[in-house]
Amino acid sequence: MANHKSSIKRIRQTIVRTERNRFYRTRLKNIVKDVRSAIEAGNKEEATSAMTVANKQIQTFVSKGVLKKETAARKISRLHRAVNAI
Repeated sequence: MANHKSSIKRIRQTIVRTERNRFYRTRLKNIVKDVRSAIEAGNKEEATSAMTVANKQIQTFVSKGVLKKETAARKISRLHRAVNAI
């Protein structure tokens, strides 16, 4: 257990951030899964609408610091290629 006030506070902050980031990472997985399922179904309209939502949400996660900019760009690029391949 931590002995200093500052380290106790850092532990509390880490717990809060970890929980928040877990929520965002799970949300990201579900968003990508929605796009992938629309692609597998071959539904172009549903895939493009899901891609629009995914693009906006992934950019939001970058601004919140959950994802790095390059990681987000890679995910978006791969999803766009998959949607365009339908």
